[in-house]
Amino acid sequence: MDFVKLPTSGHFTLTNVVTPACYHGTNVPGFVETPLSLKDGVLTEEPSEQAIDLRGVIVLPCGVDMHTHLDKGHIWARSPNPDGTFMGALTTVGADRTAHWHANDVRRRMEFSLKCAWAHGTWAIRTHLDSIPPQDDISWPVFDELRTEWAGRIALQAACLVAIENVDREGPYAHTADLVQRYSGVLGAVAYPVDDLMERLNIVFEMAEARDLPLDFHVDETLDPTSTALHAIAEVALKRGFEAPVTVGHCCSLSTQDPEVSYKTLDLVAEAGISVVSLPMCNLYLQDRQPDRTPRFRGITMVHEMVARGIPVAFASDNTRDPFYAYGDLDMLEVMREATRIGHLDHSHGEWPLAFNMTPADICGFGPANPPCGPANFVLYNARSWTELLARPQSDRVVIRNGQQIDRTLPQYHELDDLMEPA
Repeated sequence: MDFVKLPTSGHFTLTNVVTPACYHGTNVPGFVETPLSLKDGVLTEEPSEQAIDLRGVIVLPCGVDMHTHLDKGHIWARSPNPDGTFMGALTTVGADRTAHWHANDVRRRMEFSLKCAWAHGTWAIRTHLDSIPPQDDISWPVFDELRTEWAGRIALQAACLVAIENVDREGPYAHTADLVQRYSGVLGAVAYPVDDLMERLNIVFEMAEARDLPLDFHVDETLDPTSTALHAIAEVALKRGFEAPVTVGHCCSLSTQDPEVSYKTLDLVAEAGISVVSLPMCNLYLQDRQPDRTPRFRGITMVHEMVARGIPVAFASDNTRDPFYAYGDLDMLEVMREATRIGHLDHSHGEWPLAFNMTPADICGFGPANPPCGPANFVLYNARSWTELLARPQSDRVVIRNGQQIDRTLPQYHELDDLMEPA
């Protein structure tokens, strides 16, 4: 149950609420008292005589989840990962996609995930879509329909997901790139070492340039220190003078490389203006998993070193209840809580809260996540400090969208039972 009920209309001010100081341009770990005045659902700087004292609770902007896989979500019940490994995930998802991913299946699972994100307080999502033919012609139109249906609730973007060895000029990738352009999406690929990596990366950039598309890569999702595809992406971006936004996700191999190697790559990434999204929960699940052996590595990329170089860094959910990650619910507070623990964000600079809303909104071009005026969209948490906020799931949080306190009832898993027959 929500810990407070707010008026549904009229003019009132929420007093004794605090927000992290970084939202006010201060690089300190503390909070700043931030009274919020709402007038008929819109934030206003005009104070009201009707004051509601919230006793020091935290307010945050709604979340922006910039790296998800809505098309894979919630298939675990019919296609679990047999051993928890990356290869187990890859082969299991491939079989499930071939057997099940017709339009209705994809639509219902994607919509289930959107309902979860909405209830948790997310207002914008970028999803990757598996785009190996014929799946691209199935999933992209479904995504476009859902984007229209969810407009005004959750802003949606999509990026195509294709393994780098399937990138060429004459084959299916060109058709996929046309679909991405048609649906105002983001061009992408999964980059890892192959013999002709530079040639194939140049094709991706070339197709993006021809269609005026931004880029989003999965890259180096491995602990193998010889995996240096990120360095190659930065080199290609600089050599071509690529001007559209470039985002990379995962970058796990940086954590196992010699500092001389990883730092040179990070310097190149900073010079190229590339943004990074870290996926700590999924990487923790998959990386360094070996039979009968305790994992030694967390798989998180070098986020502190990136921020020190001025590289924009965001965090996101990645997969939810599929073979790549058995858990998750598209809850950006869970992402914040786990990223703080896994990446030691707590004893650090004070700007990390931006990485879960403001920074990803900027990277993706969604628009400001925390405007001072306009429709009232924010989340109130029944906590007064970081330790109180991150100690609990905050199941009683209050989500305000367009000035209205939304119904936060989550969808029931049984709604998907008829889709869950094993492949």
